[in-house]
Amino acid sequence: MSLKMRPLSDRVVVKRINGEEKSAGGIIIPDSAKEKPQEGKIVAVGPGRVEDGKTHKLDVKKGDKILFGKYAGTEIEIGGEEHIIMREDDILGVIEG
Repeated sequence: MSLKMRPLSDRVVVKRINGEEKSAGGIIIPDSAKEKPQEGKIVAVGPGRVEDGKTHKLDVKKGDKILFGKYAGTEIEIGGEEHIIMREDDILGVIEG
């Protein structure tokens, strides 16, 4: 499935990476009690932010696994799947390896 959205400026579209469904002790956690993970994979990036008439490319790229703040971005639905659109500043770091 191809993404039918192109983010603008310094925004990225992120798909959450699902967390564990069991606690460390083996207890199954219901959906209503799960904390949404703060880890995701970038599925689309904007062209970059414009400063003084020049476009500065983003430090992240499509396919990067990232960490982001708990309340970062805006949740959206694209093609029946949940995504988050956020600014590059909302990204805390890139997971390598």
